[in-house]
Amino acid sequence: MKRGKGMKFVGDSRVPVRDTKNIPKDYSEYPGKTEAFWPNYLLKEWMVGSVFLIGFMVLAATHPAPLERIADPTDSGYIPIPDWYFLFLFQLLKYEFAAGDYTVIGAVVIPGVAFGALLLVPWLDRGKERRPHKRPIGSGLMLLAVAAIIFLTWEAVDDHDWEAAADQGEIVEDVEVDTSAAGYEVYQSQDSCISCHGGDMLGGAAGPNIFASDYDADEVMDIIVNGLNDMPAGQFEGSDEELQILSEFIANDGQDPDNGSGAEDDEE
Repeated sequence: MKRGKGMKFVGDSRVPVRDTKNIPKDYSEYPGKTEAFWPNYLLKEWMVGSVFLIGFMVLAATHPAPLERIADPTDSGYIPIPDWYFLFLFQLLKYEFAAGDYTVIGAVVIPGVAFGALLLVPWLDRGKERRPHKRPIGSGLMLLAVAAIIFLTWEAVDDHDWEAAADQGEIVEDVEVDTSAAGYEVYQSQDSCISCHGGDMLGGAAGPNIFASDYDADEVMDIIVNGLNDMPAGQFEGSDEELQILSEFIANDGQDPDNGSGAEDDEE
């Protein structure tokens, strides 16, 4: 005898009659289409969640988050990059219909509509079937979302200059710059220098660490005037005397050449 089949119940006048229309039917009446939430369904969810949790823990242990140098608020050329799971939104903001005057559309409207549609799937597709091909609305929205995320993520990875991104955040050896030196004051007055090499002179998105190379004062002056590689010429705005002071300051690794601290450090 099946559960709940062929059984007769005897009423008792002392027990009030209750409406049983809201009581769900027995699982045996839907063979292969449903199952008990506890423990069958919940156990499967826990097993799948455990596999993903272990996978993320392994990735976090074997590939720790990369660290970059200390943030420099004066480095206007620094381009921040989001984590990989937000790259598709980062790429979306590069298109004309979602950037510039239409940034709100790319940052709020399109993601809001997309994620809102996914949240409404249970109400848009209320079919009892569990097979994907029997639920075209829900399956279609999910496939569209997955395809869009994969495409935009791929485009973001392919278009971005990852070498420049690594250089702009590279951790460099700390250099104690003498902020009281005349050369430092000259450097701070040069907006073109700061925009490329950063306010701390340790490099930015467009320029390297100023103290990374062993140039003497004359070589530094020649580079400032005539440029080098991607560095354009004629960017210095100042007198010849200021150019000389800045060149000696850079050649002396950020120290005032008059006090000889840089030479003493080298000898040590």
